[in-house]
Amino acid sequence: MSEVAALVLAAGKGTRMKSGFVKVLHEAAGAPLIDWPVAAAREAGAGRVVLVAGHQADRVQAHFSTDPAVSFALQQEQLGTGHAVACAAGALEGFSGTILILCGDVPLIRPETLQGMLAAHRDLGAALTVLTTHVDNPFGYGRVVKGEGGRILRIVEQKDATPEELKINEINSGIYCVESEFLFAAVASLSNDNAQKEYYLTDIVLRAAEQELLALAFSVDDPDEVMGVNDRAQLAAAGAVLRKRINESLMLSGVTMIAPDTCYIDSGVKIGSDTIIHPNVHVSGNTIIGSECVIEPSVVIRNCTIADKVTLKAGSVMADSVIGEEAAIGPMAHLRPDSQLGAHVKIGNFVETKKIVMGEGSKASHLTYLGDASIGRDVNIGCGTITCNYDGVKKHRTVIGDGVFVGSDVQFVAPITVGANSLIAAGTTVTQDIPPDSLALARVPQVNKVGWVKKKREG
Repeated sequence: MSEVAALVLAAGKGTRMKSGFVKVLHEAAGAPLIDWPVAAAREAGAGRVVLVAGHQADRVQAHFSTDPAVSFALQQEQLGTGHAVACAAGALEGFSGTILILCGDVPLIRPETLQGMLAAHRDLGAALTVLTTHVDNPFGYGRVVKGEGGRILRIVEQKDATPEELKINEINSGIYCVESEFLFAAVASLSNDNAQKEYYLTDIVLRAAEQELLALAFSVDDPDEVMGVNDRAQLAAAGAVLRKRINESLMLSGVTMIAPDTCYIDSGVKIGSDTIIHPNVHVSGNTIIGSECVIEPSVVIRNCTIADKVTLKAGSVMADSVIGEEAAIGPMAHLRPDSQLGAHVKIGNFVETKKIVMGEGSKASHLTYLGDASIGRDVNIGCGTITCNYDGVKKHRTVIGDGVFVGSDVQFVAPITVGANSLIAAGTTVTQDIPPDSLALARVPQVNKVGWVKKKREG
């Protein structure tokens, strides 16, 4: 079996996106467009990936800077797809095998489809195989013109097609399998004698016919797979298809979705079996959710690790946080980055956390801000508690030991250390460290002026 390399064309600007940055880095279902065909090619067996970059090539290269398996070719002038492939000849010098050519703005292609095309290409001994599909309205697409035995004779672009050719509804997807020796010789011979004055990659089909080499079509049943993204509306449509695939895969793996059309789960998210997801939930980034969790409506999760049997109540928002097993969060809680919550922790309604570690069994049930704090096990944080962590210049930490009971409306003016098993009375402003097993009480003495209101009213 010959080696497979992938060549992904990503040099275009994408003017119809009306954007300040290159089209292939716009995201669909949580990943840049370019990531989808690259991943599909790898899953289909491509050992090497070459990206042809042009517009904002530095940004595209930066995106793959940590991936040593991806190399680059530069197309400084966008003179057509044939020219783009010719620009990659140096990057694939010495390679002998099958080259899989994909477009960086076609995110819906499935690895299984590419595997099928590669298998057919090899089994039939083709020099060139074109991925095609049939559509009801082929306007704007290159038409696939066939001869005897289903051989492709040529691919004709819309502007160059005759009236008879315009009636053909089998279209070119822009995805190909080509033997390397034939490919680079063919693109070197291309002409730009056409309506667009571009070097069309499609013209290599004619070169194959002229050399009596076998050029075949491999048709995909679902036209969505080869849908290109040219504007924001198509970007949204592609994202919807990808999210549907993601949700279906999760449900087949044992995740329950009450209303999957309203759940927005991004690429790369992992969710355990028997987790229940209610409507209008958003999960993104490198999020891992355990088994038997319950995620109530309108929860937003980004880059979090969530253990088994966690309940995330309605309207809660969390990012870059870790939640231990059987914890309960919300409703309407906000976990800001670096919140690390142990098992059986309870974070209630309108509680906000940031850069905290909270031990097993501790709870802050309502109306509280905990920032830059280390909180031990089995700590009770009363309603209205605040860690005053910022002095206007620097952030300071609050350290609360195991078993501490914090009454309502307490302020910790950091840096503060509270010893284990202490009790802090309601309304206390803590400005000094508290030894273990102590009661801390700091209140202004209450004064009752009997009859004062009556005298004020009558006077």
